[in-house]
Amino acid sequence: MEKAAFEGWLESVSTSFLALSDQQRNQSLDHLISLSGAVQLRHLSNGLEALLKRDFLRLLPLELAFYLLRWLDPQTLLTCCLVCKQWNKVINACTEVWQGVCRDLGWRIDESIQDAVHWKGVYLKAKLRMKQLREEDAFETSSLIGHSARVYALYYRDGLLCTGSDDLSAKLWDVRTGQCIYGIQTHTCATVKFDEQKLVTGSFDNTIACWEWSTGAKIQQFRGHTGAVFSIDYNDELDTLVSGSADFTVKVWSLSAGTCVNTFTGHTEWVTKVHLQKSQVESMMHSPGDYILLSADKYEIKVWPIGREINCKCLKTLFVSEDRSVCLQPRLQFDGRYVVCSSDLGIYQWDFSSFDVVRIIKPQQDPSSISLLSFGEVFALLFDNNYLYVMDLRTEAIVGRWPLPAYRKSKRGSSFLPGVTSWLNGLDGKNDAGLVFATSMPDHSIHLVLWKENG
Repeated sequence: MEKAAFEGWLESVSTSFLALSDQQRNQSLDHLISLSGAVQLRHLSNGLEALLKRDFLRLLPLELAFYLLRWLDPQTLLTCCLVCKQWNKVINACTEVWQGVCRDLGWRIDESIQDAVHWKGVYLKAKLRMKQLREEDAFETSSLIGHSARVYALYYRDGLLCTGSDDLSAKLWDVRTGQCIYGIQTHTCATVKFDEQKLVTGSFDNTIACWEWSTGAKIQQFRGHTGAVFSIDYNDELDTLVSGSADFTVKVWSLSAGTCVNTFTGHTEWVTKVHLQKSQVESMMHSPGDYILLSADKYEIKVWPIGREINCKCLKTLFVSEDRSVCLQPRLQFDGRYVVCSSDLGIYQWDFSSFDVVRIIKPQQDPSSISLLSFGEVFALLFDNNYLYVMDLRTEAIVGRWPLPAYRKSKRGSSFLPGVTSWLNGLDGKNDAGLVFATSMPDHSIHLVLWKENG
């Protein structure tokens, strides 16, 4: 057929084809394909591939490709990396994508690191750690043995754990090696706190004492309470020590002189927790940088200003039930912005600038049986009689747990504590190491739960 005649025929066929229904068009194509030979079928295949199998990731501008990739879940991203070298190159160059999936897992993101391959590696490690948490494989245990009577008090900082016992001694342990660094003779310790030079202890004999680690000598003694001293806190910069007692009072002391500066009254139950901390927010009652003392008993938390020793009045009283039908558990946390405490109804969080309850978390387990260990920005560490729990605070779902032995119960909450807590504000691949939880056991040993090295 000559060219002119062929073009006329093709125009006529095209006009007729466009007038057909979809079903008729399909039938026409099926008939033409059945009449085609190998040359025509190869030509058809090459044409269809160009029309239907376009590599959109290669064709799109890079910033638009990055935007689309952010909508994919991590597993799909990893699958897409296997499509071809070009896809792998594009996906591995998208820093925001890998930072985003790490953030979704609860990882802390350093925005200054703009290396996508780095964040992809972090994601793979993070995925493994979260899998270990789900499968009860993230932690390991060890014991500290050395006391000959019940251990009442524990305090942890910078890899060191201090224990105070009924055997009239306090010991300082290196958690990593399990070795006892110092052991000094004291009174029966109900609460302890230490730094590099000294140890401060509160006792069931109603007194507080300050000891020197290197010599074991008693540097200072504080007398004035008429009941056991259940909680202490101090600040060297302020030269201030605070204490809470079974005599229902809170006392403020000069740390260097050993003299009582003030006594706060108003509690009608044992004061089981005192906490001294700078405020980081402003309200009508305090400003950022002001030192604040929190004291807690069975039913309420009182907020006191420190530095106003004359006519010092309680700024605020926090509680979860006006009729005192709900008990607070002896776990109090204050970071200068929020006050957090667990109760029989759940975990309560107060905004320190307004003193309003901003959040109530009710675990799936019985709230009265589960206790708060530590509360962060991303995760919370909880426990009950049987397990240690890691909760994702964004979803309030339990993302990991670890079985606990039959540890010694303490109504004052002094015989168990969290270890390193920075990871609760977001894991970063480095802070998931060291001590997670410590508690005293009926056989006078200390049971430790530690992070297992991330494989």
